[in-house]
Amino acid sequence: MDDLIEDVSQAAPVSYEEFALASDRRRTGLVIVDEVNGFAAVGYGNLAPPVENPQVSRMVTETDRLARSFSENGWPILAFLDTHEPGKPEPPYPPHCELGTGEEELVDELKWLERDANTTLVRKDCINGFVGAIGPDGRNAVVDWVNTNQIVDLLVVGICTDICVMDFVLTTLSARNHGMMPSCEEIYVYEAGCATYDLPVEVAKSLDLPDTAGHPQALTHYMGLYFMASRGAKLVGTVAIPG
Repeated sequence: MDDLIEDVSQAAPVSYEEFALASDRRRTGLVIVDEVNGFAAVGYGNLAPPVENPQVSRMVTETDRLARSFSENGWPILAFLDTHEPGKPEPPYPPHCELGTGEEELVDELKWLERDANTTLVRKDCINGFVGAIGPDGRNAVVDWVNTNQIVDLLVVGICTDICVMDFVLTTLSARNHGMMPSCEEIYVYEAGCATYDLPVEVAKSLDLPDTAGHPQALTHYMGLYFMASRGAKLVGTVAIPG
C-alpha cells in the first residue's frame, strides 16, 4: 500500500502550506466536520473505529488544539454533528449517528464546544454539510454564519476526509464562486486535522461485503485531499498557533 500511495502521489501530487494563526490575521473561521462518537470514538457504532486508530486520534487532538486557540481569541467556530432520525438510514451506509444513541454527540475531547460562546453547532442529516445546513425556511446555516461573521478564510478539519469533509469543501467552493458568501476568499483543509476510516478489501470480504466496500485509509485520505486541492482548496501541512 505504501508503494501504491507513493505512485499515486507521484502521478497526482499535492502541495501543503503553513497556516499561521495570529491576532492580526484576516477574519478566519474554523469548521469541524462530524467529530462525533459514531465516527471517531472506539467501538461506538457501525461506523466508529473498532480499535484505536492513530489517524483518527491525531485528528481529534489537532482539532482540540485549534478549537481552543480559536475560542481563546474569540474567533468563530462551526461544528457539524451528523444526526439521523431512528429508522431512517442514509444509503449506502448502515444505521449510524441516530438521535438518542449518543453516537450523534461530540467526542469527549470536544464536548466543551457545546458550552463555548464562539461555537455554532449544526446538526445535519446527510453526507454533505452544506446541504444539510439548509433549514425548513430555505436559509443555509453555513452561509448565514460566514456572512454574519464576515469570514474571509475557512479552515476545515474533520471526518471523513474523502466523504463528508470533501463534499462540504467542494460544495462550499462552488457556493463561494457563485457569490453566496461575498467575504469568503479561501478554503483551507488541514491534513492532520482530517481522518477517514479503514476497511481493507480482505476485511470487507470477510464481512460478506462486496469488493467495492474496500476503503484503504491512507489511500482514500490522500485521494480526498487531492480532489479538494484540484477543485481550489488549499491544503495545510502545519498550523502555527501564537503563544
